[in-house]
Amino acid sequence: MNTHRWLADARTSYDTVAVSYADRIRDALAGEPYLRAALAVFAELVDAAGGGPVADVGCGPGHVTAHLHGLGVDAFGIDLSSAMIDVARRDHPHLRFEVGSMTDLDLPEASVAGLLAFWSLIHIPDEAVPTVFGHFHRAVRPGGPLLLGFHVGDESRLKTQGYGGHPMNVHVHRRRPDQVSLWLRDAGFTVESHLLLDLDESFPGAVLFARRQS
Repeated sequence: MNTHRWLADARTSYDTVAVSYADRIRDALAGEPYLRAALAVFAELVDAAGGGPVADVGCGPGHVTAHLHGLGVDAFGIDLSSAMIDVARRDHPHLRFEVGSMTDLDLPEASVAGLLAFWSLIHIPDEAVPTVFGHFHRAVRPGGPLLLGFHVGDESRLKTQGYGGHPMNVHVHRRRPDQVSLWLRDAGFTVESHLLLDLDESFPGAVLFARRQS
């Protein structure tokens, strides 16, 4: 799959749906106790590791970034879509958001105390995941925690219509925690725990905790 093509498609798709997507998920965490618990554990791990800035990579409209900030985390957001960043800055003007790609993450080595990618890996094809995890490893300081959220499964599907009925052109990839864990270990992370969610639903999810090896 051509890297420039799928990245451009993802950027254009989320630029198109940014406002309607933000309206749909603005209060989504209020109905997700397990995700809130995972974020609380992540905040505790960041604090126990000494605290510092935390990158929410693929932050979308910034609702998770803001939630982490409310937990006392010095969180900032990065997203491929400039329209999403505009919405995040509008809704959370007290926080820092910037445009960037996890495939070419513009963060100095060991510059963040922790890193979060909450359902933002779902459009990254398998062949690009090791590169992304390599960037994550470089950016997180030794001993810093990593939290991932993703769809569980074995297949991919093309999403052509999204939030508010707007056109999209992105592949949504579902993955098994064992495969994600293998990629993480190869990138230099220690995998500590994962939690499966909504097992009786059509689209189960997982959150996975890892830590950059010292």
